Amino acid sequence: MKLYGYWRSSTSYRLRCALELKGLAYEQDPVNLLESAQKGEAFASRNPFATVPMLEYDRRDRAQSMAIIEWLDERFTEAPLLPVSVEERFTVRELAYAIATELHAPLNLPVLKYLKNELGHSQDEIDTWYRHWLAKTLVPVEQRLEQLQTGDFLFDRPGLFETVLIPQLYNARRFKYDLSASPRMVQIEQACLALPAFQRAHPDSQPDAG
Repeated sequence: MKLYGYWRSSTSYRLRCALELKGLAYEQDPVNLLESAQKGEAFASRNPFATVPMLEYDRRDRAQSMAIIEWLDERFTEAPLLPVSVEERFTVRELAYAIATELHAPLNLPVLKYLKNELGHSQDEIDTWYRHWLAKTLVPVEQRLEQLQTGDFLFDRPGLFETVLIPQLYNARRFKYDLSASPRMVQIEQACLALPAFQRAHPDSQPDAG
């Protein structure tokens, strides 16, 4: 199993979290997004989305992190990332997909580059853009966690939701988003980052970190 990703890519980070939580062995082949390596012919010919992560396994290249994570959970059933209860599965998906679908599109690197290079926005303006969209989704996620009275994790152990949340909070901190009104998310973050699986998946632990 080979993971093509970038150390600070949130989607690569979430897939590393999933692989580590499930205890699956994998090797890494870094793809430098700053040099647009994902758009090169060698990579894009295998992954027409020209995005990371891409997971190579059993003679197939798989793209799109959320699809990969759910495939992993179905293909390798040990240490499941989704709970047994259908209602709890809905809760996990409600929160995980809110973050994955609402935040990734407006906040990914091509969008930020476009704001700066084509539209001429300053870094301060881009940071304001970033924090605005973070708040739009993270505020209701925190409210839902409060309704659920969560503790260290959404349920009894980290799973799909945590694999999506932790990378997004890493990015939120990079862009100086105020998390003081998000105690539930911060508690989950702290509990996850204390675990070896999340420590191994952390951007700073990756071979291409710089």
